[in-house]
Amino acid sequence: MTIYFDNAATTFPKPERVYEEMERVMRSCANPGRAGHKMALESGRMIYKTRELLAKLFKIQNPMQIIFTYNATDALNLGIKGFLKKGHHVITTSMEHNSVIRPLKVLEKKDIIELTIVKGDPQGNVDVEDIERAIKTNTQMIITTHASNVVGTLLPIAKIGAIAKKHEIIYMVDAAQSAGVYPIDVEKMNIDMLAFPGHKSLMGPQGIGGLYIKEGLFVESLREGGTGSQSESLIQPDMLPDRYESGTPNTIGIAGLGAGVKFLLEEGMDRIREHEEMLTQRFIDGVKEIEAVKVYGTQGAKKQAAVVSINMGQRDTSEISFILDHKYDIACRSGLHCSPLAHKTLGTFEQGTLRFSMGYFNTKEEVDEVISALKEISNE
Repeated sequence: MTIYFDNAATTFPKPERVYEEMERVMRSCANPGRAGHKMALESGRMIYKTRELLAKLFKIQNPMQIIFTYNATDALNLGIKGFLKKGHHVITTSMEHNSVIRPLKVLEKKDIIELTIVKGDPQGNVDVEDIERAIKTNTQMIITTHASNVVGTLLPIAKIGAIAKKHEIIYMVDAAQSAGVYPIDVEKMNIDMLAFPGHKSLMGPQGIGGLYIKEGLFVESLREGGTGSQSESLIQPDMLPDRYESGTPNTIGIAGLGAGVKFLLEEGMDRIREHEEMLTQRFIDGVKEIEAVKVYGTQGAKKQAAVVSINMGQRDTSEISFILDHKYDIACRSGLHCSPLAHKTLGTFEQGTLRFSMGYFNTKEEVDEVISALKEISNE
């Protein structure tokens, strides 16, 4: 039985109800919003119910402000490219995933935007004062991650949101590593756009994600087509979510996401977070006792998500990952984790790191087994 410590990439396993709901809907769903028969109407109701569950989770007043996307990357591209215009200045950080950096770099290369990347410290922390100092007269957006996918470091999004509100700047949050574990209140935290994946801590399947767009904020659509509404018009509907949701939706994926969010709400995020914090601190404390191992980040479970990056001297991370997989049946991730700027910030750019990410269904015993395996490998 594999010990799965790659939950930052995608959570595994999912709650049993997610598998069951996806199979149920797969065997009964029709195309939502495209017909008036019972099967189509039931699919439409299920999709709206999932919006309601997400709205409850993120404290969103109007569920129709939630746009379903392919994943968090798709959501980030929609928010970034749909909002930014010629002459806009954008502030981001050196701890971002390429899903943020690459779209911004494309716009910068096309001379559409001006970009400032605020550098974090060697533990992945970002000083909010540095963000405020970077603001210019043409700054229109601040975009940050909530939790680093490399070392889990939590950014103070409420403080950043307050700065954005003070200066009347749009604030966008990448919640890929935090949605479902850490409380997010878009109103209190002054979040104008929130991008999230369905397949990580929201416990849903791959191929579904979402973008919350604050009411009154105009974002250009990146695609047009059939929506099942205003079919007599040759022009894309303005109303949300239809403006952004052209084509047949991932009905099965949305069903699984809804089941995952319902599980979270019933189980309780506090309980989930406390369990992951316990596992994270146990893992950090254990690997720090291994002489050859260097641990990156804050090294404190209250300051980071359940994502821990290490290195074992100068040994190749891919080699260690291979040994863990083939000899010990332990799944983790090696390399640069799609975040080159974060690795440069941490001082691990060329080597990368060995990343272990715990989830709600992991156990203390599994943590101890991984630590034991790393001790054996370090002595080889």
